[in-house]
Amino acid sequence: VQLQASGGGLVQAGDSLRLSCAASGRTFSSDVMAWFRQNPGKEREFVAGIMWSGYAPKIAASVKGRFTISSDRARNTVYLQMNSLKPEDTAVYYCATKGRGATQYASWGRGTLVTVSS
Repeated sequence: VQLQASGGGLVQAGDSLRLSCAASGRTFSSDVMAWFRQNPGKEREFVAGIMWSGYAPKIAASVKGRFTISSDRARNTVYLQMNSLKPEDTAVYYCATKGRGATQYASWGRGTLVTVSS
């Protein structure tokens, strides 16, 4: 599976942004899609995850109430809606996928940069 993330950009604090992750190749409804983010010198942080079927969405506590994740099975695309953005949300955002029950994410997208100015 190949993943292509898009939608990043430069926004101001309080703005919204929607990231997209398009998957090509064979996927299964039970596969998990997730968003991570990382800044230089910092550990990669889990942001949100969801099954392709739309079940079991999970949102990290640091973004809960501001970010939502959704999947469009027909388009093989997962979205990360980011509202009320803060400067600390600035990072490179990556999407990744793994099979249900797998311990590691098998495929990663290249990442899209989100910069939030104060």
